[in-house]
Amino acid sequence: MRQNATTCFHIRLHQRIDSGSMPGQGRRTMGKTTIVDVARKAGVSTATVDRVLNGRAGVSAANRHRVLHAAKELGYLPIEGVVALPSRPVHLEFFIPMVQNGFMGELVASIRRFAATVPLVASCNIRALDGFGPETLLPALETISLRTSGIGLVAADHPRSREAIRRVCEAGLRVITIASDVPDSGRSAYVGVDNMVAGRTAGLLMGRMAGGGSGSIGLFMGSRTYDGHQGREAGFRAVLHRDFPSLSLLPPIETGESSDRTRAAMTQLLRGNPHLAGVYCVGAGRTGIVAALEEFHPSRRPLVFMHDLTDRTHAWLADGLIDVIIDQNVQLVGEQAVIRLLGAIATSAPQLQLTDIEPRIILRENIPRR
Repeated sequence: MRQNATTCFHIRLHQRIDSGSMPGQGRRTMGKTTIVDVARKAGVSTATVDRVLNGRAGVSAANRHRVLHAAKELGYLPIEGVVALPSRPVHLEFFIPMVQNGFMGELVASIRRFAATVPLVASCNIRALDGFGPETLLPALETISLRTSGIGLVAADHPRSREAIRRVCEAGLRVITIASDVPDSGRSAYVGVDNMVAGRTAGLLMGRMAGGGSGSIGLFMGSRTYDGHQGREAGFRAVLHRDFPSLSLLPPIETGESSDRTRAAMTQLLRGNPHLAGVYCVGAGRTGIVAALEEFHPSRRPLVFMHDLTDRTHAWLADGLIDVIIDQNVQLVGEQAVIRLLGAIATSAPQLQLTDIEPRIILRENIPRR
């Protein structure tokens, strides 16, 4: 596990310590390190350093963390005392979009449950976002607590989001992505299934269960800006094209994670495609698919594949309303998110076990107990 040293501290303005002081001594020094040194190392102006150290407004979250990180390394810290105990509990924040998606609610519950059992976690703050895009993520990142050492987030792969995450990482925080990756952002790790593999798994099962026959396949996705959805679509499409050419994949329908939009699109799909052999729902909006099927009552229900075992998908599968769930084990995802974030922060943290997260195929006959 790749790890980095961490130091927890409490802010007290205008106090410095010698960078060579022993842990816990908090020995003061005068003039060994200057604001100019901190500004040079942080890559900001001396005015910015002064505003940060005196707690004044007008500095971005990234620059605040950058200044404090540089000051810590140089031994110039606005602190009451430094205890260099890598195993000392740290503060974590998680930014989770709380949209119409049962998986996100269960992810939050899993993170909270597990974090509460780990002594290394001093606090675990869950920040609910209104969506996946940069318009909600960027303002939230500006409010990261100064005591936070690492953040986990679920976000769309957008240029603005990548740049914002990169600035946070450069400022000294550790970042992990969850469920859907944001590549090339400087994040320390991705936690979740390989979404390309998950999509290929769905494609193989869909083709086999369709009996090698002909027909069309509908595909619903939240947004192509979501890296996980792109991977699932690409894997699914590749297997159908290679192994089941008689099945025709219809143009993907982007629903923006809205169940109402999914319901309207599914109803239109059923009306316009009498030979609809299957439907693959890559992300959220699943309630709309089931509602449309119950209202339309097609003479032959298409195969329905969904992701993530939640209370609702569990019930639909048990009742025979859907056929397959490709699950990523939300409990394990939440636990590994906490573990990987701790591993990115602390040097001497216990070596908590990491487990690869692989897609689980859940059918009506093997539904795990909730």
